[in-house]
Amino acid sequence: MTTTNPDRTDTRPTLTTHLRDAWRTVAPRRDDPHGPLPALMVLFTLVTGLVDAFSYLELGRVFVANMTGNIVFLSFALGGTAGFLWWASILAVLAFLGGALVGGRIAHAESSGHRGRHLLTAASVQTVVVFAAFLVAVSQHAPYSTAALATLVILLGAAMGLQNATARALAVPDMTTTVLTLTLTGISADSTAAGGAGSRIGRRLVTVASMFLGALSGVLLIHAGDGPEVLLAATGLLLATVIAAAFTARTTAAWA
Repeated sequence: MTTTNPDRTDTRPTLTTHLRDAWRTVAPRRDDPHGPLPALMVLFTLVTGLVDAFSYLELGRVFVANMTGNIVFLSFALGGTAGFLWWASILAVLAFLGGALVGGRIAHAESSGHRGRHLLTAASVQTVVVFAAFLVAVSQHAPYSTAALATLVILLGAAMGLQNATARALAVPDMTTTVLTLTLTGISADSTAAGGAGSRIGRRLVTVASMFLGALSGVLLIHAGDGPEVLLAATGLLLATVIAAAFTARTTAAWA
């Protein structure tokens, strides 16, 4: 005969738990250990989707945020596959590394470790760089000349390298803003079905959905003939991040 221990509480995540976790990602509580950062990382993730949609569709099969893709694309190009520019993939990787270097410098320059000020500085720089890319794109006509294409790859690659370094330093769990491989792995590997404590699927799916919606929005704008407006939309999201970060730059809350 099987008996149930009445003192034992079932702590398995429920659908309500997952939905609440998702909601608290886009609208964090005041006592969230990371303050408003999860919601701002969602904006960063939307930017990633927009920018990579633009770079892949408008700049000739190159990513400026997804460096794994660029390494694979480089191998395709060197292997003789048509439609891939080997030099664009290399340039994107180098620009990304340069942007990440700047991001690291910003992180280490903030000696007090204040995450609000760190985000404000990094997002402000990234906004300027992405807006500069928009100005280049709007002044040209796709398909872009080699010089314009190279300029856009450098600007956008640097902007996304800076963003990736910033997200890494801010260290909000499950909010990398650029890479979804580990996020998807965690959904399955950390689940109770796999013997884990819980996959935090609510927050992780918000990240996946943000990337998807950003990329889908970019594709729709490009198909409507509004390619440069993709970068303008990304600039708008980054500007919103800057404005929000400005309100947190002076906070003395524990999360900062």
